[in-house]
Amino acid sequence: MTSASDTHPSLGSGIASLHAKWGWIVALGVVYLIAGFVALGSMVMATVASVIVVGAMMIVAGVMEIVGAFQLKSWGRFLIWALLGALYVVAGFLTFANPLLAAVLLTLFLGASLIVSGAVRLFLAFSMKRESPWVWVALSGVITLLLGLLIVARWPVNSVYILGLFLGIDLIMAGAGWISLGFALKRRG
Repeated sequence: MTSASDTHPSLGSGIASLHAKWGWIVALGVVYLIAGFVALGSMVMATVASVIVVGAMMIVAGVMEIVGAFQLKSWGRFLIWALLGALYVVAGFLTFANPLLAAVLLTLFLGASLIVSGAVRLFLAFSMKRESPWVWVALSGVITLLLGLLIVARWPVNSVYILGLFLGIDLIMAGAGWISLGFALKRRG
């Protein structure tokens, strides 16, 4: 039986260097877990924080689009890129001005995206019925579709906590993953 380090020598040296840092990886996981539980404890504040981060990313992306526009040679393309960049910057500042309205819009977008994603997964599952994992793809599609429908059905009331809830759950899952990786690295050596 071959291991990953046998097939990729550089991977083996990378894992060996990570082995020495297993304690730091576990500590990172604990920080993620704590942050996740704090986010779940104050989902409204976590929602506002996540919206502010999205707003900051929109401003940075808009500035980069505007800078990129100056690299274009044709006026038509320059104007389109500069306009798109300016719209991103304005939208970013609007999220800072009214993070709860931005949360309402982002929650609606999230619900609609989950509905579409779930429907596409169901379509894919039933188109691959001859393959063995189609049931898992279908189950994933049903759960995603139902989650999207639940979000949209409770919208806009749930907008003050849904993004914070998702952030908290994501941080907890990431923390559990880092902790598991750290302890697996410790056992390996």
